[in-house]
Parts: sequence; C-alpha cells; structure tokens
Amino acid sequence: MNRRAKARGRAVLIRESLLVGIWTFFVAMIVTLVSTAVIVFLPLPAAVLLVLVIVLVGIIFDMVGLAAAAASERPFHAMAAKKLPAAGRAISLVRNADVVSSICNDLVGDICGTVGGAATAAIVFRLLANGLVWDQGLINVVMVSLVAALTVGGKSAGKGYALGHANDLVYRVALLLAAVGRLGQRLRRVLGSGPPPEPRPGGSKEVRRVGGRSR
Repeated sequence: MNRRAKARGRAVLIRESLLVGIWTFFVAMIVTLVSTAVIVFLPLPAAVLLVLVIVLVGIIFDMVGLAAAAASERPFHAMAAKKLPAAGRAISLVRNADVVSSICNDLVGDICGTVGGAATAAIVFRLLANGLVWDQGLINVVMVSLVAALTVGGKSAGKGYALGHANDLVYRVALLLAAVGRLGQRLRRVLGSGPPPEPRPGGSKEVRRVGGRSR
C-alpha cells in the first residue's frame, strides 16, 4: 500500500512538473515576443524602464512565493473568527503554498528573468543600430550582467523581507486578490454575464394579499 502511495505521489509530482514546464514554455515565448516587439518601437528611455519593470515584477512574485511558504496559518484563523476581510483567501494561500510558490517562483519569476535578458539584448541591438561605437559582445555582456545584478540583488533583499514579514505580505496579497475578485464580479454584472447581486436584508418588502388586494 505504501509503495502504491509513493508511486502515485511520484506520478503526480512528475505530471505537475511537466505541466509547469509546458506552461512556462508557451508563456515565456509569448511574453518574450511581445516585449521585444514593443521595445523595438518604444523610445530608448521607455524601453529601459520596461526592463526595470520586468525585473521588479520578478522580484515581487519571488517574495510572494517565499512568504506563502513561510507564513503561519494560525493568525489568519484568528482574523477569520473576527470576520476580517480576505482572511479566508490568506488561509487558502498558506494551505496551497506549494502551488503558490511554483507559480510565483518557478513560473513568473523565471519567465521575468528570461524576458528581461531578451529585452536587454533588444536594447543592445537598438543602441548599436543607432550608431553606438562599442564592441557588440562587450556591451551585451555589460548590459546582461547589470540586469542580472539588479535581479539577484533585488531578490536577495526581498527574500529577507518576505521571510521576516511573511504573514503581513500574504495578507496584503489576499486583500489584493479579494479586491480583484470584487472588481471582476462588478464587471460581469455590468456586462450581464454574472450572477445577480444578493438582496440586502430589509431591502425588499414582501407583498401580501388580503382579500384579493395587495398591500
């Protein structure tokens, strides 16, 4: 029985790893194509800013993945007992820390690193095309190394904050997800595809018929 359970667990792990790898391949390909195409048409300062934003997104998602793995579930149960908003979502994030870490660290974090490198190469190509008299190999190494230093340094600093403020960071993410969920519900209602809003207590009056008349 234990052998079957272990074999089943290994099969699930392999399947999930393959699924993450396939998703990473397609998402990275699409994001890289879009970002490099956008950088070609952006002014150079805006292109550099886009690369910095990509690096920042990778750092933030890396922090979220680490915080979800390090957070404790007990404080959020106390918040749920007090009916604080998004406490249930925070509990769900902590209980599914492996999935959250896989998405934030492995999927989004690695994709941002890859896309940042590709976008940096596109910027180098633009600099050389605009008449910059530098050795192509040298400037490419310098730019990619600079982006790598920003990424690794930012993740190192973010790691300390995420581990020291794991519960606070997870709760902030839960609040953000709750706000996005409410916004999505409002948009679906506006478009007519969402469920009707729940009636408020005391908001509707009951119609009673007495002797064929309503009051």
